Amino acid sequence: MKYYEVKDHAPSILPDGYNFELVWSDEFDGDMLDTTKWDYRLCMMGKRHQAWTDKGVKVENGCAIFSIFEENGEIVSSQLQTGYNFMDEPVKPTKFGNSFLQWPIGKLKENKYTHKYGYYECRCRLQKQKGWWSAFWLQSPNIGSTLDPKMSGSEVDIMESFYPGDVHPHNVFTGGYGQDMQRIKVGGMEVEVNDEFHTFGLLWTENEYIFYVDGVEDGRVDKNVSAVPQFILISTETQGYRHERHRPTEEAIAASKSGDTFLVDYVRVFDIVK
Repeated sequence: MKYYEVKDHAPSILPDGYNFELVWSDEFDGDMLDTTKWDYRLCMMGKRHQAWTDKGVKVENGCAIFSIFEENGEIVSSQLQTGYNFMDEPVKPTKFGNSFLQWPIGKLKENKYTHKYGYYECRCRLQKQKGWWSAFWLQSPNIGSTLDPKMSGSEVDIMESFYPGDVHPHNVFTGGYGQDMQRIKVGGMEVEVNDEFHTFGLLWTENEYIFYVDGVEDGRVDKNVSAVPQFILISTETQGYRHERHRPTEEAIAASKSGDTFLVDYVRVFDIVK
């Protein structure tokens, strides 16, 4: 591994054997979220998600601070994204002849940032309480529109932490989110969660994905590699709402009263240069 220095900020930890150029970043300086780079995800599968809010992130002391809290009777947290897909457009009935169709894809917003290939890195301090989880991932604007990831992209989970200190195996999903979905998972480990920051990275080339935790390789995938630009997400989510009852777990309710946070120091994207 090697270090890439950024003035007045923690350095990036980059893989050996490549030359890199920084092409996009957010260091979360200042006191407001940069809305030219990020938007809130509020819908899931075309429906407004009751536990996602646009009030769960503040920028302070050089970090994006994600919180879990009660809002209008729900236990909520936030998801940030640099682009959009069918998830983000509410499903609307469309008149066709004498019947109505549930047409899932409406007019999408213009993406704020998408990119193809390179190294994607996030430095963060994971949440400390059970009841909610955090993630750093990529998603395609047209995922699932075909079964070929070279045409319609993928979901790449660079970091997911469902429980304090646990880093879930890295996932690559293709084929959308229905019966044609394919999943490949690799790696996974435990990390310290006290007040320590960790870096999570993805080297994405034409032929493979290689995942890194604190500069150490944690698995690679050479199948179902996307060949289209994808957008970045940093997200948190309350546990319980994906279950049939759509209610927070007792651990989530406790976490919402604890003042727990998920901190993101930076997100950076590098191109591989010759």
